[in-house]
Amino acid sequence: QVQLVESGGGLVQAGGSLRLSCAASGRIFSIDDMGWYRQAPGKQRELVAVITYRGSTNYAEHGKGRFTISRDNAENRVYLQMNSLKPEDTAVYYCNAQVVTDNYNTMAYWGKGTLVTVSS
Repeated sequence: QVQLVESGGGLVQAGGSLRLSCAASGRIFSIDDMGWYRQAPGKQRELVAVITYRGSTNYAEHGKGRFTISRDNAENRVYLQMNSLKPEDTAVYYCNAQVVTDNYNTMAYWGKGTLVTVSS
């Protein structure tokens, strides 16, 4: 019913930048919080950043000052600008959205992830 598709991952050298994008589509009435999570090999999935519909943001400590989350409510998109990347940022990055569907149910949806690899 609802699909989230991430893009923008890739290989980058330490100190470089990447911009991730996530597009939500399907039977969407509105979207509450949208966020980015990541999962490194052998580790649990962790929060990167979250943004409310009105634009309030919250960042995990590891990304503060380097990452910026933003969204386009009209396009049902969320972005993550990542600067000053470090090898420890290497992970699969997942988009998450709290979607109010067109039958007024609220559910959490996940994308399939996009791989970010930061070389030293």
